[in-house]
Amino acid sequence: MNQFFQGYYFKHQKGAETLCVIAGRSDSNQFIQIITQNGSWQTSMTEGSHFSKQGVILDIHTPELSLTGKISYHGLSPIRYDIMGPFQFLPLECRHGIISMSHQLKGRVSLNGKNIDFTGGKGYIEKDSGRSFPSSYAWVQANDFREDCSIMAAVAEIPICGLTFRGCISVIHYKGREYRFATYLGVQILSCTKERIILKQGNYQLHIQICIKNEHYLSAPKNGKMSRKIIESASCPAEYVLYEGNIQIFHLFSYHTSFEYEY
Repeated sequence: MNQFFQGYYFKHQKGAETLCVIAGRSDSNQFIQIITQNGSWQTSMTEGSHFSKQGVILDIHTPELSLTGKISYHGLSPIRYDIMGPFQFLPLECRHGIISMSHQLKGRVSLNGKNIDFTGGKGYIEKDSGRSFPSSYAWVQANDFREDCSIMAAVAEIPICGLTFRGCISVIHYKGREYRFATYLGVQILSCTKERIILKQGNYQLHIQICIKNEHYLSAPKNGKMSRKIIESASCPAEYVLYEGNIQIFHLFSYHTSFEYEY
């Protein structure tokens, strides 16, 4: 067996509506997973659905889910260099990538008879590949702020060569500037719980406070098969504060943060 998976995560958010679509392949099958604030669904890849950096076309019909429509993307915001840094060259069980921290949406979908217009909303795209998700991890993403800001952060137990260490990657785009926290840059993980993540790197600190709600099940890879169940909230409130020394760079609230916590 190849023991390999690859998945792309497309998030669409406008107002009170959040639609996250995961398109991927594994040793088990080619699949699509959908998660919103109201539920989650999984099906095999459908012939009429297409996914790219330019947008998504959705044509999904199952007994539990009808999802059709088209959303295009404009003004993608890539990060300055690979989020894995030098770790991209190591034999890790999971590799993460960020395609766009934030971009504009245009289009609409019909979800189980409900028409949702995402035009003017914001999107996010990331990818994962490898054999398995980490045995324990926390992941958070948001870009629905009152200021020009998008944030992604992840903390995970990383096995390599018979050893395990707690690693971290995080990127913040704020008013045209990129801030990065990472194990390969010397980050300290001061706290990581289901309610709070605190990172310190040099003179910078990032504080994230999460209020979990709207949790639903998704499938995740284990040794190349989508055999593991995890829980994600596609849309929950969270608070973000970034400090440089004693100076507060920002203090922002998101009402549609996506969050996974598996410990």
